[in-house]
Amino acid sequence: MSLPLTSRNPDLARIVQEGYELAVLHNHLVISGVPYVNCKGEVRLGTLVSDMSNISGDVTVSPIEAGKHVAMWAGEYPCDSAGSPLEHMRHTSGDQTLGPGLTVNHSFSKKPSEGYRDYHHKLTTYVAMIERHAQDLDPNVSARTHRFVESEDPHSPFHYPDTASGRVGITNVMRKLELARVGIFGVGGTGSYVLDLVAKTPVRQIAIFDGDTFLQHNAFRAPGAPSGDELRELPKKVDYLAGIYSRMHRGIEPHDFAIAADTIDRIGALDFAFICMDPGTPKRLLVEYLEQNGVPFVDVGMGIELIDEGLTGLVRVTTSTPAKREHVRDNRRISFKDGGKDNIYAKNIQIADLNALNAALAVIRWKKYFGFYIDLGHEHHANFALNGNVIINEDKT
Repeated sequence: MSLPLTSRNPDLARIVQEGYELAVLHNHLVISGVPYVNCKGEVRLGTLVSDMSNISGDVTVSPIEAGKHVAMWAGEYPCDSAGSPLEHMRHTSGDQTLGPGLTVNHSFSKKPSEGYRDYHHKLTTYVAMIERHAQDLDPNVSARTHRFVESEDPHSPFHYPDTASGRVGITNVMRKLELARVGIFGVGGTGSYVLDLVAKTPVRQIAIFDGDTFLQHNAFRAPGAPSGDELRELPKKVDYLAGIYSRMHRGIEPHDFAIAADTIDRIGALDFAFICMDPGTPKRLLVEYLEQNGVPFVDVGMGIELIDEGLTGLVRVTTSTPAKREHVRDNRRISFKDGGKDNIYAKNIQIADLNALNAALAVIRWKKYFGFYIDLGHEHHANFALNGNVIINEDKT
């Protein structure tokens, strides 16, 4: 599966969105932290389990179709607020091991006359039947804990589910970004912010290329806040950033080499590329390589000048796709020369806000290309004028 089950099934996504501690273990749906009352009238926490062996590919089958209205329970048998067992839902009792770390003690059989519409309907109905008695004793208890839960899908690019997309119902839109591999070339100022944004999408592999060391001035142009001890270690940029974003995204690939004639063939296949490198021969080599291999890309850049004790300039995003390439050279949109003497950005001026803006504009353009955002302009070149706060779009298809 390229995304967790919750992203492909609205019923499971809704369970997560509502704050339940949902996990998938040994082909079972598991909700932990369900308040219940034991026979002594004490409030305890149990675990509700549902078989989900009837699944079509990555898509859950309705419990109606599957005939799976029975639920299982790990914990003492739940009772009402007076300590009397909830016999109306009892099915069987007896320990049953479903897999390592998952043993149930009881099962329930209770369903509405029309059956359960989906797993959200089934599991939340059982939770409500159990927890309402605990809430009679303690109104503050709830199975909706909103606690952190590990990703239930070992093949997901994330270590934990993307509940942000699920909460607002855009998981199907997010799936448009399920690309096999995206490359980011240069992870200094702008490139590091590109990584920050792309790491929050379901791209399977994010390859970052940079041969430089992460130095003190980089700390002021990149997201996050490295410690003095980290800077003293003089880490490579790709290793430092991979260490951060690998905490969230499983597919970060650090490549510690500069683009050159003898390294260009080490790039590998890409679905898209972000070029965040300074002008020069390496950029020309990279652009030619991407064009020859049919890879769409975005090139970013900015020209910043000091005038009358203030900064002004442009932030640029240039897109090149198989459908439109000629503007890159015909209109000289991308420079392959070294920066001019008035372009103090080439001197590593600390302008993290413009780096972040440049990255955001590039990532938005990438998302438009793959249909995540609606694209009415189809511009392949855009300049943000800093002093006038204006974006000028050109080279439209």
